[in-house]
Amino acid sequence: MNSRSEQLKSIDKLLTVMDELREQCPWDKKQTLQSLRHLTIEETYELGDAILDNDLEEVKNELGDLLLHIIFYAKIGSETNAFDIADVANSIRKKLIHRHPHIYGDVEVANEEDVKRNWENLKLKEGKKSVLEGVPKSLPALVKAGRIQDKVAGVGFDWEEPQQVFEKVKEELNELQQEVSENNVDKMEAEFGDVLFSMINYARFLKINPEDALERTNKKFIKRFQYLEQKAKKLNKSLDQMTLAEMDVFWEEAKKL
Repeated sequence: MNSRSEQLKSIDKLLTVMDELREQCPWDKKQTLQSLRHLTIEETYELGDAILDNDLEEVKNELGDLLLHIIFYAKIGSETNAFDIADVANSIRKKLIHRHPHIYGDVEVANEEDVKRNWENLKLKEGKKSVLEGVPKSLPALVKAGRIQDKVAGVGFDWEEPQQVFEKVKEELNELQQEVSENNVDKMEAEFGDVLFSMINYARFLKINPEDALERTNKKFIKRFQYLEQKAKKLNKSLDQMTLAEMDVFWEEAKKL
């Protein structure tokens, strides 16, 4: 592994390349905070894919892409004297020190939950009006639900036992079924949302990341369905020419694989 001095030199070289690109490259010259935003989101998802695949080489590459974006934003900020990469680093360093009084102060914590609770309380003392202010509006709904539940739990608004949450899941399922029987689409949607929200909460109690769990199922389904497609192709059939019983045979084979 590289030494601390070698790591710092690498960052310095990257800063130099960013300066050169911003000055000389037509594409890099015209970029703004707004134009880079969707690209940064895309890079973040690509990093997420690499992590789920446990592809460390790709994780390294995607981290590089994200680091470039951070340096790019800082470069743009420096051009109007708003901020530069040093300001970015100093800001997060100060925040980390302030929000870890159990490391840099005299606060004692018993466990991870104490740390989370202190974190949220410190943010309120910093001037936030609500613990939910820090939940990005543009987060996908499933991820957002998890973050909402984490944050309110951090200030004590939470269930005590997993079984209580599971009972809530069953209650919400019953309410959904009631609306389904009455065929009220608007109320069905509302209750379906409640079921998902309660399931995400249950996942938190089980120490399961619901986004990772669902993506794992997505990947599994894709793999099995593509196996089914390959088998159909070998039989010179399209899927719409096969019966469900025929498809089920290959689906079961895929599950065994």
